[in-house]
Amino acid sequence: MSQTFDVVVVGAGAAGLMCALRAGQRGRKVLLLEHAEKVGKKILISGGGRCNFTNLEARPDAFLSANPHFCKSALARYTQHDFITLVEKHRIAWHEKTLGQLFCDGSARQIVAMLLAECAAVGVDVQVAHRTTSIEKADRFAVRTDKGEFSARSLVLATGGLSIPKMGATGFTHDTVRRFGLTVTETRPGLVPLTAPVPDLAGVSLPVEARCGRAAFREAMLFTHRGLSGPAILQISSYWRPGQEVAIDLLPDLDAVQFLKQRRHARPKAELRTILGEVMPQRLAAVLESHPAERLNDWRLTPTGTEGYAKAEVTLGGVDTDELSSRTMEARKVPGLFVIGEAVDVTGWLGGYNFQWAWSSGWVAGEAV
Repeated sequence: MSQTFDVVVVGAGAAGLMCALRAGQRGRKVLLLEHAEKVGKKILISGGGRCNFTNLEARPDAFLSANPHFCKSALARYTQHDFITLVEKHRIAWHEKTLGQLFCDGSARQIVAMLLAECAAVGVDVQVAHRTTSIEKADRFAVRTDKGEFSARSLVLATGGLSIPKMGATGFTHDTVRRFGLTVTETRPGLVPLTAPVPDLAGVSLPVEARCGRAAFREAMLFTHRGLSGPAILQISSYWRPGQEVAIDLLPDLDAVQFLKQRRHARPKAELRTILGEVMPQRLAAVLESHPAERLNDWRLTPTGTEGYAKAEVTLGGVDTDELSSRTMEARKVPGLFVIGEAVDVTGWLGGYNFQWAWSSGWVAGEAV
């Protein structure tokens, strides 16, 4: 026999937990279903286990979408400051690392515990290790799992995207909305290392400015055995398309030509690699000493690809925003069906932006169910 709820939320990650607790606060009878054995698995691994839970600079232009205006309503209605207030209510100590990125002083487990405590306070029924096998709608939604059947007036899909499949990521939400007649845009790995034929300098890192098209990010770059990684590269990967060139300023604080002229005048007997070694790692300096000086501020390469969803932090693309209300995240064609979080075609920059989208989209759906 089916158990009845006002709202069933499928997926107990960041967005699903936020939606469930907000709906519960509004007096709804809420069931939160998670296919894994515990909730918030991506929260727990984020930020090296300290959870980069939001960004002080969270704003619409830090998000990619076919409709760049779509995210504005949710981000304005539940802001990074609202989430910080919740964190402080639970006396979780936090700090800003760089570029507005906020982390727990302690452990990401504190964020999961906070969200579960908020859910418990309003009677949300949290069920883990429940694999959803089918979803149908007549007058209400019928959600079947391997542990039982549930029905609800409102259904929220919050199962995330395709990134990090070893953590249990699947295309469940995308497949489900397609069956309900909604469109899913092209999906691809985002915030992901790029593969490229680069010098064998695995482990070498340095601050750079990486550019692709109009996008530019100034952060660290890391050489790997397969190509390039580090924050600057992960950021630019979301803007890169196959065949495009990436330009990297290896000395973003210096005019390389002028610097080398001055140093050669001051140290005429010094080898070029020695001079370059003053401003970059020695191993890289040894490789670049044969390159023209101007290349150092404009080193160009065409990546062969990315390291794919296995190493991607997020999924670009997703449920077409034209299908959803930007105010509530409800599907226009299917009353009572909501889609939130990473499964939607809204992707943030590296550094807490994607968590903020999860909190914001989850909160506005929780306000509407």
